[in-house]
Amino acid sequence: MSLVFKTIQTEGIAELSYLLGDDDEGVAAVFDPRPDCDIYIDMAREAGLAITHIFETHIHADLVSGSRELCARLESAKIYASSEGDAQYGFSPEKVRDGDRFTFGEVLVTARHTPGHTPGSCSFLREADRTVIAGDCVLKRITPNPVISPDPIDPSRRFKSLAEYLVSLARVRSFAPTLVYGGHGEPIHDYEELFNRYLRAIRERQDAVISFVPKNGATAWEVSRKMFPETDDVHRFLAVSEAVAHLDYAESEGKIGVEISDGREVYRKLSAD
Repeated sequence: MSLVFKTIQTEGIAELSYLLGDDDEGVAAVFDPRPDCDIYIDMAREAGLAITHIFETHIHADLVSGSRELCARLESAKIYASSEGDAQYGFSPEKVRDGDRFTFGEVLVTARHTPGHTPGSCSFLREADRTVIAGDCVLKRITPNPVISPDPIDPSRRFKSLAEYLVSLARVRSFAPTLVYGGHGEPIHDYEELFNRYLRAIRERQDAVISFVPKNGATAWEVSRKMFPETDDVHRFLAVSEAVAHLDYAESEGKIGVEISDGREVYRKLSAD
């Protein structure tokens, strides 16, 4: 088998998508395509490949997916998207579950549920060389935002994104990956270094968040303003998501308390007894 692997960057938002294929068998898959899908069709044609699989790693909050546009242009492809975490798409892709295996030619990838950024986020592991296409689960320069989402088991509650994300980071580590390709930024060659850097950054942010919670209480909105005082309105939702994730995790660890006051969640520093 002669492996084909291409990285496609969307200018402006620096989103990355990938084409992975077997040019001996003449088949390929695309991961997280953008709406301007001519680039994938042209790239596959130049390499003598037919695109048979279109994968979504997660529901995107920061960009528009091009999966349906690409599928409509092709006769040979189906869309595959996570059904973990009760993910809903407004259309009916082929459902992907943790452990599902997909082959295109001699290429074999296995879906691994890696929630945290979203409840349904999946990574795709190529066991032959232990490379991982991780979507926004792992990014080289920044820790991914844990987007506020309903809990998939009990939608009346909130998904505990940071706790789940820490489990997912450890799960990716268990793959002993040689390369991790994220949804933004450069590939990660040294996952162990990144794993430990992430843990340090999360611990430091936890300490900062706890320090922003007074005894008389603060909302997630108020804490987010202290965490990110310069954030503009466009990015305020992400700032609040980050604050909520850390507040939920600190509360679950018994480091702060939370109560409902006038329909709002108010977090309070615990009294030292």
